[in-house]
Amino acid sequence: MSRTRRSLRLLLRLIVVFKNIYILSGLIIVLLFVFMAILADIISPYSPVEAVGLPLQPPSRLYLMGTDNLGRDVFSRIIYGSRIMLMIVAIAVAMSGAIGTVLGLISGYLGGLLDRILSFIMDSIYAFPSLVLAIALSVALGPSPINAAIAIAVVYVPTYFRMVRGQVLSIKSETYIEMAKALGIPSTRIVLKHILPHVTRTLMVVFSMNSADAILTEAALSFMGLTVQPPTPDWGFDLYKGRGFVLAGMWWIMLFPGLSITLLAVGFALISEGVSTLISPQKR
Repeated sequence: MSRTRRSLRLLLRLIVVFKNIYILSGLIIVLLFVFMAILADIISPYSPVEAVGLPLQPPSRLYLMGTDNLGRDVFSRIIYGSRIMLMIVAIAVAMSGAIGTVLGLISGYLGGLLDRILSFIMDSIYAFPSLVLAIALSVALGPSPINAAIAIAVVYVPTYFRMVRGQVLSIKSETYIEMAKALGIPSTRIVLKHILPHVTRTLMVVFSMNSADAILTEAALSFMGLTVQPPTPDWGFDLYKGRGFVLAGMWWIMLFPGLSITLLAVGFALISEGVSTLISPQKR
């Protein structure tokens, strides 16, 4: 019976989630790009790095999104470029989320000198404009996808830290936490079993919102040539290469990479708004 009840509760929660138009719309957009990245070798009509036709051909039945200045198929580069974008964003958000959450839990629960030191460091990082800091770190580390992911992760660690620390400070003064301490329950168990579950909802909103912002940051870094090197397909780099052809009427070289960046960022933003609506009593 207990398993049946848990299954029913899970089903009801899923129904509530997918009835949310924001989450549903965002998931459709994000999953479209995820499947595009996974199935790139199957659905891509051409090689993304080789010339397949005449340069600067407009969109047609043969080339759905036209060709670039080197005769490469833009549609194929969009498909393969989704792999680079999603990989960097996934690594960056996972790293920043894990580090920021752990540090926020430790700082908020223990307090004292350690809390003041960590808060000072995070506030110092947070004071820098995120894009400027990401560019500086990427330049220092050198252009590569992994280094770009590390740079983006460092930028967003303070966001998770501040959110988690604030939640922990408000929760640890609750009566049941004080009772758990009085009973001699280890601090690690208190944090993981009684505090972390209450922080998870907030983390879901921050995770999806940071994913949207990380996409734009990655696009800016690749626009400046700080992520991949040619001829590797990347939306931001292709956006940079196409800027010189817009005034000559070759609009498709910039339009489709820019549209892909915008759509993916909007997808994560919609998920964030939907999750925020579900967990906020006022919005709900």
